[in-house]
This record gives sequence, C-alpha cells and structure tokens, in this order.
Amino acid sequence: MNMRRSSQHGIALIEAMIATVILAIGLLGTIGLQARAYSAMNEASARAEATMASEKLFGLMSTDLDSLPAYAVVAGGAGGAKVLDWVKETGVAIPSALIAVAVTPASNGTSSTAVTVTIKWQRKAGDATNTSTMTSYLAKSS
Repeated sequence: MNMRRSSQHGIALIEAMIATVILAIGLLGTIGLQARAYSAMNEASARAEATMASEKLFGLMSTDLDSLPAYAVVAGGAGGAKVLDWVKETGVAIPSALIAVAVTPASNGTSSTAVTVTIKWQRKAGDATNTSTMTSYLAKSS
C-alpha cells in the first residue's frame, strides 16, 4: 500500500503565526490608545489647575478691592507682594507656567475693574503651548 502524503503539513503553524501577528497589532493599538488617554488626562489636569488657580486669585482680589492694581503681573514676572505667593503656588501646580494678570479699570464710568488671568504652559518640548484665559469683573458694592 502506498500512502499519500498530505499537502497540508505546517498549515497549523502558519495559522498560529498569522494569529500572533494579528494579536500583536491589536495590542500595539491598545497601547497607543492608552498613551493618548494618559496624555489627554494630563492635559485636562493642567487645565483644571489653571482654572482653580484663576478662581483662587479672583477670590483673593474680591476681598481686597481697594488694592486691585497691586495684583497685576507682567507675563513671566513674579508679581508684587500681594500676588507673589499665588504665583509661586501656581508655578508648582503647573510646571513651566507663564503667568500674566492684567488689571484694567473700566472706562465707561462704572467702578468695575476687569481682571484677566492668562496662564500658558507647555507639557514637553515640541508640544503646542496651551493657554487658559479667564476674565472676571470686580466692583465695589455701593
């Protein structure tokens, strides 16, 4: 009796190799998505820190309406004595933050003052610069 040899020797090995390649591509995709999610989470965290820092400064300023001009900070500057601790605290919360606080009295005859807080930061070299700008209008009550 002459036995015929099957022409399908090794097909299971080829199927296993193809399955391994497909699995590897899927795992790489999952790792890429996880990395992007982590990056987005860090970005959201920095934005939240910038918002909380701005709100904190507005709160401090609303209790000291007579000295609002003393809270002004030139971009990248340390600011005066009234705002120095806030600038340091914000710099710790958002590394590489460039902070500016503009205090602009209203020109329409009202007693309100516009306060604009701008915080810029860059997560790492080569990334785009992120900016958080918040404006609040503070006025003395009559």
